Amino acid sequence: MVDQKTPADAAAPVGVPALRERLTRRKPVEKLVAETSDGTGLQRHMGFWQLSMIGIGATLGTGIFVVLGEAVPVAGPAVVLAFVLAGVTALFSALAYAEMAGMIPASGSAYSYSYATIGEFMAWVCGWCLMLTYGVSVAAVGVGWGQYIDELLHLTTGLSLPGAVLAGPLEGGVVNLPAAIVVLLSMFALLAGVRESSRVNAVMVAVKVAILVMFVAIAITAVQDGNFAPFMPMGMAGVSAAGATLFFSYIGFDSVSTASEEAKNPQRDLPRAIMFSMILVTAIYCLVAFAAVGALDWTGFVDGETSLAGILTLVTGTPVWAVVFAAGAVLALASVVLVVLYSQTRILYAMSRDGLIPKAFSTVDAKGTPRANTVITSVFIALLAALVPLGPLADATSIGTLFAFALVNVAVLVLRRTRPDLPRAFRVPGAPVTPVLGVLACAYLMFSMSPSVWAAFGAWLVVGLAVYFGYGMRRSALERVPASGV
Repeated sequence: MVDQKTPADAAAPVGVPALRERLTRRKPVEKLVAETSDGTGLQRHMGFWQLSMIGIGATLGTGIFVVLGEAVPVAGPAVVLAFVLAGVTALFSALAYAEMAGMIPASGSAYSYSYATIGEFMAWVCGWCLMLTYGVSVAAVGVGWGQYIDELLHLTTGLSLPGAVLAGPLEGGVVNLPAAIVVLLSMFALLAGVRESSRVNAVMVAVKVAILVMFVAIAITAVQDGNFAPFMPMGMAGVSAAGATLFFSYIGFDSVSTASEEAKNPQRDLPRAIMFSMILVTAIYCLVAFAAVGALDWTGFVDGETSLAGILTLVTGTPVWAVVFAAGAVLALASVVLVVLYSQTRILYAMSRDGLIPKAFSTVDAKGTPRANTVITSVFIALLAALVPLGPLADATSIGTLFAFALVNVAVLVLRRTRPDLPRAFRVPGAPVTPVLGVLACAYLMFSMSPSVWAAFGAWLVVGLAVYFGYGMRRSALERVPASGV
């Protein structure tokens, strides 16, 4: 039979792969692993606890300090179930991440796993989704940080920051100054080096765990059975919608995998750190949500970011504990900004090393810090947080994250079939059923999103496709290397 060629294939110049080959070319696992230990890039400084603190630092904060006040009016007291739904969905993917991170300790996380198993085009889409997830997440948490700064100022002095410095020009203000400041402060911490920034993060994680334990201990004394009725006022649809929103709160374990190339013993410590941080954070989320809706009727929640501090004042009759909580929340959200910004730079580092974005993002200094990458990324996100209303784009981060997580589950299935010989420090229990359930759970939450969120996500993908076909595909490090299997 004569081999049929598409016009695109026939037009491909000699030495350049055909379009289909370009889109599906894969980066061998051995090459990915070799790049992480060639001594020319990032340096290995972190052990199990530092990696766990990255996971907890990136995860524990947003869902409780920023998003809870938005999720309760949607789900009612069943917001506890919404956290469980989001947590179970994340757990399926966390298991897949644990297996992949043990095999491929590359800083690109889901992007690198997709590159090794599905192909360059889907890897690019995954990386582009992670850019949205991390970049907009940092900006969104920065905005929430500014609101807690304002709350803390009001509780301690009775004053408030001028509205002009709490919102961008399209939201009635001039510039969201606190949001920009926390991003830039995180930038300077990262420029000091990963060892130093991980110590700063560990301190902030300890503080935020302590204040959330304090909140539960106080709020649990005011829990009333009547506040849980009706339990699901919006039905299961409300729980699903809230769970899709709260999934934004569980992206932290991906941050652990972005630290793969800076882990001392990635095969041993990455799977353990991913699972430990995931289980701990889910337990704290559910405890805090239970105490919050038990102490305050769900109709009393407002669409705001300081509801937990208000509950403490209501329960104790004094603003003292609210002040302590708000001060802790300032540090808690700062740690989220620090770790998520770190993760963003490492995703860009991996994509740059593969040639899909400019090489400046993969240049490191003598301490192993991608300095130009950190500065460019931080300044861009600081401007985004300070000037641009995030709106549906912030919600679209959940779709991007869910899509990336689904691809990691697919990657597990692919490598189980094509490379059963690869050593696995951790194996997903119940495979192939568990990874399939992970894909289905991600899809379920994705399709619980509103049409406006899907429209924002679609617009982001269109821009990403333009960048890939206009720049990344032609400059890929695999451009003149024959497509290879995993």
